[in-house]
Amino acid sequence: MARHTALYELHQSEGARIVDFGGWEMPLSYTSQIAEHHAVRRLAGVFDVSHMCIIDLSGARTREFLRFLVANDVDKLTRRGKALYTCMLNESGGVIDDLIIYFLSDSWFRLVVNAATRDKDLLWIRRHAEAFGVAARERADLAMLAVQGPQARALTASLLAPADAAEALALLPFFGSGVADWFIARTGYTGEDGFEIMLPAHTATRVWRALNALGVVSCGLGARDTLRLEAGMNLYGNDMDETTHPFESGLGWTVALEPAERRFIGREALASVKAAGSQRELIGLVLEERGVLRSHQKVLAKDGGTGEITSGTFSPTLERSIAFARVPSGVHARVQVDIRGRLLAARIVKPPFVRAGKSLVS
Repeated sequence: MARHTALYELHQSEGARIVDFGGWEMPLSYTSQIAEHHAVRRLAGVFDVSHMCIIDLSGARTREFLRFLVANDVDKLTRRGKALYTCMLNESGGVIDDLIIYFLSDSWFRLVVNAATRDKDLLWIRRHAEAFGVAARERADLAMLAVQGPQARALTASLLAPADAAEALALLPFFGSGVADWFIARTGYTGEDGFEIMLPAHTATRVWRALNALGVVSCGLGARDTLRLEAGMNLYGNDMDETTHPFESGLGWTVALEPAERRFIGREALASVKAAGSQRELIGLVLEERGVLRSHQKVLAKDGGTGEITSGTFSPTLERSIAFARVPSGVHARVQVDIRGRLLAARIVKPPFVRAGKSLVS
């Protein structure tokens, strides 16, 4: 049976095009996917991301447990509300999921994991948490809205009272969270400024409509995907999964092998890869001819090496086709992509493709 968020009836009433996403019926778009994309780049848009799984971890050894559970180092989190992006790995170094960890106290951390992996993630977390005496509580009582765009902070702050709450929100640092009644994090998946707001599910529709009244545009998962790829952000299941490790997925920066004494799941496998060098890497591509890059298209290098597109789309901001591709390490500036039997030229670039609405590729 398909799952629904607390905003499902609102999406229906707004005429959204509903699609299955990891077992959830979610809005792909409300009007035009491209118009929604541009709204986020130019003003502000709001997304329902309540299908993401919010998990609260509690117990005296929670920090110790997270040191063991994830590849990044939670000891970087020293200030309440600070956030950390990381991967959760299996013993062979494969990516079970990518997630964000929020520090609330040494005995209370909040995780946000992906919708399609929530069930296996909960099983994995609870399996390992037991040895540390840590409880993992799924927060199904909360909804989650992402408000993104150059005006997102100002418009969201205008909903809050008293004035000191709005001021605190305006000063919130990147990858930080705060404000009492709502859990508001200055994080996102679009490459624009903005917030991800966790709030009681029964209030989500009222807040969504209040944002709409301020000019924040309702946006679906279609625009979210083009925005995240322009911003150079990975999608679980496309750009990494349990068969790939962080060093071949553009996520080596999320692996903390220091301090050397910290033992975490997958450490030994990743240390071996680091020492030998990864045989594959994730690169950015810009198509130099007319066409659209899509997942699973073959990438051919001049030296005879081959790879594959992991995520591809037409970029509304650049008006060109862009992609991530996993290729043999050391591939140089240009490759060809097999698009329906035609070999089209593509240039290798370093993601992100777009930052704060501005092109980073020539």
